[in-house]
Amino acid sequence: MNALVANFEADTSRDFLSLPLFDERRPQLKLRPAKAMHHFRELLKNKENTEEVFYIFEALPWRDLRKAGERFLTSERGMDIRVKEPFLPTILDDHAALRKMPEGSLAHAYCDFMEKEGLTAQGLVEEFNRFAADKPKYNDQFQWYMNRMRDVHDMLHVLTGYGRDALGEACVLAFTYSQQPALAHLFIGYMAGLNIGKQVKSSAPVLRAIREAQGLGKACPRIAEQSITELLPLPLQEVRRRLNITPAMHYRAAHAVWGSMGVDPYDLLGKKAA
Repeated sequence: MNALVANFEADTSRDFLSLPLFDERRPQLKLRPAKAMHHFRELLKNKENTEEVFYIFEALPWRDLRKAGERFLTSERGMDIRVKEPFLPTILDDHAALRKMPEGSLAHAYCDFMEKEGLTAQGLVEEFNRFAADKPKYNDQFQWYMNRMRDVHDMLHVLTGYGRDALGEACVLAFTYSQQPALAHLFIGYMAGLNIGKQVKSSAPVLRAIREAQGLGKACPRIAEQSITELLPLPLQEVRRRLNITPAMHYRAAHAVWGSMGVDPYDLLGKKAA
């Protein structure tokens, strides 16, 4: 753990534990399918417009999120991880420290992925903050749990092997549904799969890949509740074994089908060529 994180946790641990576990002013989100559909249509117009995803999650929330969060926050393991990992983006964006870990480790695989894609963990935080700029703020321990679920998203790509192509993102969402069962995960994942099938006619097992991802997520312990700093130095394949993450065969098969057709999975609609 780097000095910045160590200092941060020392400064904030006591303050954090003095906060209420859950701010009762937090609203109980309701299912709003029509709103979810509207924002999904907007998302289709621009896959990179992450703000639309946040709106969909507001409309199709995880109904038992509070129960899950409070159970973890009050557990011995949860309290230990909170102290060791007060803010994941600080840890995950310190690539200089991560690169000092062994070759072949999860840390190196994570850095490779993020650098290749031009991403940072803080970038997702900033996108969320823009979305939430005009929304009420709640000062409780529960906020850390919610932030953590957001901050492991790119780690899921690395652990599962799903890319940032349209099918890969849909599969990550289906995987995440089994970890964090907000209906929004399934809604976006399967709607994206149906859209892929509509736009690119082929024998690629798109929906089977998404169903497979859902099963893989169910077989894996909740990653947001794992100690990321304990996993980072370990060999990637060992981490996958520990978490029971097996290869995504249908996802690979879909890529193989598109490859035989000369279709780029990262450009299914041929926009680059156009």
